[in-house]
Amino acid sequence: METQTMVVNSVAYKAGKRLGDITIEDISEVVKEPDTFVWLGLWQPEDAFMRKIQQEFGLHDLAIEDALCAHQRPKIETYGDSLFIVVKTVQWVDDDVEYGETHCFVGKNFLITVRHGASSSYAPIRAKAEENPKLLCHGPGFALYSVLDFIVDNYRLIVGKFEAMIEDIESNMFKSEFDETAIENVYSLRRHLLGLRNAALPMDEICNQLIHLHDDVIPKELRAYVRDVQDHARQVANSLDDMREMLTNAMHVNLALVTVKQNEVVKRLAGWGAILAIPTVIFSLYGMNFSDMPELKFPWAYHATLGLTIVGCIFLYRKLKHSGWL
Repeated sequence: METQTMVVNSVAYKAGKRLGDITIEDISEVVKEPDTFVWLGLWQPEDAFMRKIQQEFGLHDLAIEDALCAHQRPKIETYGDSLFIVVKTVQWVDDDVEYGETHCFVGKNFLITVRHGASSSYAPIRAKAEENPKLLCHGPGFALYSVLDFIVDNYRLIVGKFEAMIEDIESNMFKSEFDETAIENVYSLRRHLLGLRNAALPMDEICNQLIHLHDDVIPKELRAYVRDVQDHARQVANSLDDMREMLTNAMHVNLALVTVKQNEVVKRLAGWGAILAIPTVIFSLYGMNFSDMPELKFPWAYHATLGLTIVGCIFLYRKLKHSGWL
């Protein structure tokens, strides 16, 4: 992979204003200037290139190893004077959810974002941040906030799509027929909800540490902004918990409705079985080969027996109908 495909943006800022693009080789000199920081965006860099970035910024070996591996858990780690932050990203692609990661190296005078997998371009974030030099002058902390805010806002967009899907699924779940496809959709959606929750929930702790433990990166003026990201992440996690509970309840209701319908069928079968038991008993009794059975020679015995059978069946049918079994 060529270097230019791995470097998305490399820009220097001074006192909240954009100085311009810089090369990788010039970064180590630019960051030495006062009130200046570098915002570097990378896309799935190779090992050799990341080692070069490590030399320019003085990054820790363990952080570099983690950044090269795209299967890290969301976390925030401190390595000397810099922070290493891993957050999950989510993209809606072809009616499905795809997950990626963004690894952030943050120091007093630099922010490096390394994107892996499914992730939108951060170019709009950079452009929006550059429109607010009063906050950008606080250094890489505001740039980091802008990235985290963009990621959490994307969580909220995915949550909105999930809510629409749940409405469609619920309409199919409240039926008395067993729908295997609907159950499969519920299971698949609950799996996606859990995946997004696992991505959003650690953002709460990451923001909490940034607010309370890292004043050098997030000064007092930026705490309210990071706290807003934290609140949105909590809202996403709570919404996902509620939706998973709703899907579980909908599935239980569907199974309960199916069970009730099956019970109604069993009741009807049992009722008709009880009705048919009357002629079965009487006719089987007269099917016995005894020569001295009573009423065998009575002229109206057949009619009386048949009439008694019919009356007994009608009586039992009305009783069962009245009780709701038929």
